[in-house]
Amino acid sequence: MSNLRSFLADKFQAVLAQLPYLPRSFALVWAAAPAWTVCWAVLLVMQGLLPVAITYLSRILVNSLVSTLQTRLGLQQTLFLVALMASLMLLAELMRGLVTWVRTAQGELVRDHISNLVHQQAARVDFAFYESAEYYDRLYRAQNDARLRPLTLLENGGSLLQNAITLIGLVLVLLPFGLWLPIVLLVSTLPAFYVVLRYSVKQHRWWVRSTPDERRSWYYNWLLTDRSNAAELRIFDLGDHFQTTYRQVREKLRLERLQLARNQSLAELGSRALALLLMGVTLAWMVWRALQGKATLGDLALFYQAFSQGQEVMRSLLQNLGQLYTNSLFLSSLFEFLTLDPQVAEPDQPRPLPLPLQEGIRFRDVTFSYPGSDRLTLQNFNLLFPARKIIAIVGNNGAGKSTLIKLICRLYDPQKGAIELDGIDLRQFALKDLRQIITVLFQEPVEYSTTAAENIALSSLMAEPNRSDIVLAAEAAGADEPIVRLPEGYDTLLGKWFGGADLSTGEWQRLALARAFLRQSPIVILDEPTSAMDSWAEADWLDRFRALVAGRMAIVITHRFTTAMRADMIHVMVAGQVIESGRHEDLLALEGHYAQSWKMQMQEIK
Repeated sequence: MSNLRSFLADKFQAVLAQLPYLPRSFALVWAAAPAWTVCWAVLLVMQGLLPVAITYLSRILVNSLVSTLQTRLGLQQTLFLVALMASLMLLAELMRGLVTWVRTAQGELVRDHISNLVHQQAARVDFAFYESAEYYDRLYRAQNDARLRPLTLLENGGSLLQNAITLIGLVLVLLPFGLWLPIVLLVSTLPAFYVVLRYSVKQHRWWVRSTPDERRSWYYNWLLTDRSNAAELRIFDLGDHFQTTYRQVREKLRLERLQLARNQSLAELGSRALALLLMGVTLAWMVWRALQGKATLGDLALFYQAFSQGQEVMRSLLQNLGQLYTNSLFLSSLFEFLTLDPQVAEPDQPRPLPLPLQEGIRFRDVTFSYPGSDRLTLQNFNLLFPARKIIAIVGNNGAGKSTLIKLICRLYDPQKGAIELDGIDLRQFALKDLRQIITVLFQEPVEYSTTAAENIALSSLMAEPNRSDIVLAAEAAGADEPIVRLPEGYDTLLGKWFGGADLSTGEWQRLALARAFLRQSPIVILDEPTSAMDSWAEADWLDRFRALVAGRMAIVITHRFTTAMRADMIHVMVAGQVIESGRHEDLLALEGHYAQSWKMQMQEIK
């Protein structure tokens, strides 16, 4: 018994510790649906009072009915009471239907509001978060169960209020029969409260523990159903393998969930049996009083209805407390996600951008390693990207070339040293201002399932580009020709998500190039811009490239020396360091790493 008291005391304190989530949840719900929330609260109070009124009216009705049967008088009063009882019961059903409607409307608005908050936070957090498995676990929990919990938590609070109102009324009805009856009510429902709290903790622990497996099952489902994987799955006959793996993960989760549910059901059955036993004892006591003439049939009906309903309400009230605790545990994941702070911080007093650029971008003694990695990608790295010049970075995979892009865009900050724009540390500029003067073509550009024109315009939405600007950018990137061949030209929907036209890999890349060129930024960064182009398309594009970036700084990361040779300066990177620098002809004359790699690539082309 002492262990039970200790457990309940600990859990009650835990419930109180989680209660701060209740006002935060209410704030979320209120922000999403204030009018519906007011309607919901009014209906809850009415629902709390109606059962008490119906219970008390049943006593008056039974006594009136007995009197009418005995004396043949008071029929009109009895019929009036019957009509009043029917009206109250009809009103209760009406309230139930109204609450369902209000909760549906409220729920839709709240879910959309929380989805918006999750999307805003996902766009706000650092790029580094997307390279962390822990972040994906948090995001999964926030996007799935946790985003539904604020409304559920508020409903628990509302049910708690409704049940408290009903319980107070029923206790007042029962008190004339004995002061000990409310105590019996409480004792009969404590085991159910214990079960709810105990399995709330177990469910939450299992939920957190099973998140990686839930994400793994989603991943295998994506492998089996997404178009991007379809060809390789068929070539390598991987369908059965991934189906088997998916079934194994789902079976593991299902068995764990069913085991937990079975144990909880057995515990709940035991608690209900004890509650029924106590109810039977008290009912027998009341029947004995009626047989002794100490209570009327109306009293007996009132007692039975009040005690049985009070027992149910008390159990519901304690379960509401348990569910408050459960949902608060789940909500911790949502609020933890929504309060994640970016490590790439905004400056307190941003400096204006030094435009037009005079010197360029300088890496000064930069040391950097990716989060969660002990390997230094860059160490004491120094390099200048001069303004209004084309600079090519060449090197093997893993040399650190793409890392330079991420640091310039402040997707990451270096651990040591500084990256300067005309002598000013990038960390002194507002992130939005800095990124506004940079346009980037990443190695794996996004294939947006929108029209061709919208695909290009996405880089410059603030500028509201017109159709002629979009066409000029497409022509500059060599994307105009494949676009005009589409059924509706620039207004053709692209991608298979919504039944649009598809493009080849090279055409998608040229579309991404057009998106990059549309933004007239003074800094142009291209990561493998010609990797998906054939040699003819590459030659055609390179012939126009210098004119496209005239007067701007262009940083080109490439494996293709035919692309690098057009640059004003070429830097050769190996293991996070620049080992050679110069123009194409100068590097060939050195007969070093660049010259050797050039000869090997030319032999492969031949």
